[in-house]
Amino acid sequence: MTIKKDDAINHIQEDFEAMANLVLEQLDLLEQIIISGEIEVPEELLKKITRNEKDIDKREVKLSEKIVNAIVLYKPVASDLRWIMACYRIILSLERIGDIVLNVTNFIDKIKTPEIYERLLEVLSTMTIQSIKMVRKSLLSYLNDDREFAVWTIKNDVVFEEINHKLLKKILAKTETAESNKHLLMSIVTIKEMMSNIERIADHATNIAEAAIYSIEGKDIRHHKLEK
Repeated sequence: MTIKKDDAINHIQEDFEAMANLVLEQLDLLEQIIISGEIEVPEELLKKITRNEKDIDKREVKLSEKIVNAIVLYKPVASDLRWIMACYRIILSLERIGDIVLNVTNFIDKIKTPEIYERLLEVLSTMTIQSIKMVRKSLLSYLNDDREFAVWTIKNDVVFEEINHKLLKKILAKTETAESNKHLLMSIVTIKEMMSNIERIADHATNIAEAAIYSIEGKDIRHHKLEK
């Protein structure tokens, strides 16, 4: 039974790492698109992102089934059970990050005023790069039992609130012009939606970091202040 249990957990970990790497690839593609400053996403790149997203969805279902089977069939001990439950929480966040990447990519095609996008590109690029860094560190915190990376991710989530306010100020500064320009108004709304989606990537990175701490320490810190 112990050998079968260990094999089941190893298979879960292998599938988890494959899914995580695929999500990170999606984030790298998103970063590439945002930093380019172009408002037309190359067709091949969009197709690749769409294919990867379908693959991520399939992997999430497959992993969820394996996790349920491992718990029911092998009744893992407390430490293994924490790791498995944390894994389940994380794959849900990874699947949602995959959705967000596709959402943001689709939003770009709706922008009709390149000059507004160009003006806000620095903030959007900063948000994207920072959110991806948070996802990477949160995943490493789980895979390597690294509490410091988890704490760093959770603490840096506040950065997005500050960036959000800065972007809102820039958007509001354009409202008078937007009143007389429908395309400009729609572009501003679209960019705001992009920003909100990128911010949610950072939120999911925080969720992953919290799950990592649960796996490492057995403490559920959701909705609680993090102790150093």
